[in-house]
Amino acid sequence: MKNQALRGKIGESLTSILPIALIIIALALTFTPLNTGNFVLFLIGVVLLIVGMGLFTQGADMSLLVIGEKIGIAITKSRKIWLIALVAFVIGIIVTVAEPDLQILAEQVPAIAQKTPLGNYLLIMTVAIGVGIFLSIAMLRIVLHIRLSYILIGFYALAFLLSEFVSPSFLAVAFDSGGVTTGPMTVPFIISLGVGVASLRAGKDGQDDSFGLVSLASVGPIIAVLTLGIIFKVNHFDYPYEPLPTVDTTRAVLFEYLYGFVDYAQEVLVAVAPVFVFFLLFQAATRSFRKRQVVRILMGFLYTFVGLVIFLTGANVGFMPIGRSIGEELAKLWGGWLLIPVGMLIGYFVVAAEPAVHVLNKQVERMSAGAISASSMEKGLCIGVCISLGLAMVRILTGLDIRWFLASGYSVALLLTFFTPPVFTGIAFDSGGVASGAMVSSFVLPLAIGACNVIAGEGAIMTQAFGCVAFVALTPLISIQVLGIMYKLRTRKIKRNFLSAEEKILEYEVD
Repeated sequence: MKNQALRGKIGESLTSILPIALIIIALALTFTPLNTGNFVLFLIGVVLLIVGMGLFTQGADMSLLVIGEKIGIAITKSRKIWLIALVAFVIGIIVTVAEPDLQILAEQVPAIAQKTPLGNYLLIMTVAIGVGIFLSIAMLRIVLHIRLSYILIGFYALAFLLSEFVSPSFLAVAFDSGGVTTGPMTVPFIISLGVGVASLRAGKDGQDDSFGLVSLASVGPIIAVLTLGIIFKVNHFDYPYEPLPTVDTTRAVLFEYLYGFVDYAQEVLVAVAPVFVFFLLFQAATRSFRKRQVVRILMGFLYTFVGLVIFLTGANVGFMPIGRSIGEELAKLWGGWLLIPVGMLIGYFVVAAEPAVHVLNKQVERMSAGAISASSMEKGLCIGVCISLGLAMVRILTGLDIRWFLASGYSVALLLTFFTPPVFTGIAFDSGGVASGAMVSSFVLPLAIGACNVIAGEGAIMTQAFGCVAFVALTPLISIQVLGIMYKLRTRKIKRNFLSAEEKILEYEVD
C-alpha cells in the first residue's frame, strides 16, 4: 500500500515537472543553445526532481502534516493564550532558520553581513523572528475570531510605509524574503498547524480559519527585513556576479552532483533536525501518538529528508546554471523582448514543479471536502505566476521601479478581500508564499539575473532582477481570489436554480 502511494506521488511529480523540462529542451534546441556539459547536468536534474518531489510529498503526508495538525489541536485544547503564542513563536523560528531557500537569499545581501560579526545569520535570524512573531499573531487571530483581511490590510500598509525609508535594491530583497521563507520545510508544518487549531471550531468559521497562517508568516519577514534596513541605513549595493563554472566532461558532471549531494544533505539535515527534536519533545510530553504512528512518522521523516536532498540537488545543480544561460541568451535576441513570452510560458508551468504547492492544493481539497479541487487551485496558481513572470521581465527591460508594481498589485489584492469568500482570502494569501519556492529561487531568479546582466549591467541586478520572487508571491493573491469570486457567483446561481425548480414542483403539486 505504501509503495503504491509512493508510486502515485512520483507519477504526479512526473506530470508536474515534465512540461517545464520540455520547454527548456525546446529552448536549448532553438533560441538558447547550451553546452553539452550543462545540458547533461539539466537532464540528470530532471530525473532527480521527479524522484525527489515524489519522496518529499509522501514524507510530508506521513510526518510534517500529521505532527503539525496534532500540535495545533493540543495547544488549542489547553485554552491558554500565552501557550498558543509561545509555541507558535518557537515553531516559527525553528522552521524558518532551517529553510534552505533563506540561506541562499542571505548570501546575496553582503551589505548587511559586512556590518556585523554575525554575518549572514543576522538576516536569517531577523527573518526567523519575523516569522515567529507573525505566526503567533496568526494563531491568536484564529482563537480570537479576528477577520484575516483586516490584519493583512494593516500590516501591508505598515510594510509599504517602511519601504519609503530604504533603497529600491533593499526593498526588493525584503519582499523576496517573504517569498523564500515559506518553502518546502515551512509550508507543510504551518498549514497543518492552522488546520489543527481550526478543527476545534465547528461550522463554516472553522474551515475559513484553516488557512491564512502562511500569509502572515510571509508578511512578517518583509516588515522585519525592512526594519533591519532602516536600522543599518542600507543604501544601494551590488550583486556579486560571477561567471558560471565550465562543465565539459562526464567526470565533471559526476563531481558537481557528488558535491551537491553532500552540501544539500548537510543543509536539509539542519532543516529537518529541529522539527524532529520538537516532535520528540512533544511526544514525550503528551504521548499523542501510538507506537505504530510514531514508526510511520519516523519513516515519513526519512522520506522527507531523502526527497528534499534529491530535489534541492537536482534544482540547484541541474537547473540553476541552465536558468542563467537561458536568461543571458534570450536577452541577446531582438532586444530582449522574447523574454516576456518565454517568461510567461515558464511561469505557467514552473509553479507545478514546487513541492509545497502540491501540499497546499491537497490540503485545500481535503478541507473543502472537494468543493475546491486541487486542479482548479493549480490552474489559478499557474495563471497568476504566468502573469507575474511576464511583469518581472517587463521590469528588467524597462527599469521601472518595483514600488509601482507592488503597491498597485497589493492594493488590488487587498481590495478583493471584501468581495471574496473568507476561505478564499486565506487560501489566496497562503498561495502567494507557497508559489515562490525552490524552483523559483534556483531557476527563475538565475534566469532573471542572467537577462538583467546583459540588458542593464551588473549594477542593476539588485534593483531589476531581484524582486521576481516578490512578483511570484503577489499575483496568486489576485488570481485565487478571482477564482473565489467566480466560485461564489456559481454557487449562488446553482442555489437560485435549485430554489426555482423547487418552487415549480410546489406549484405543480398545488395544481
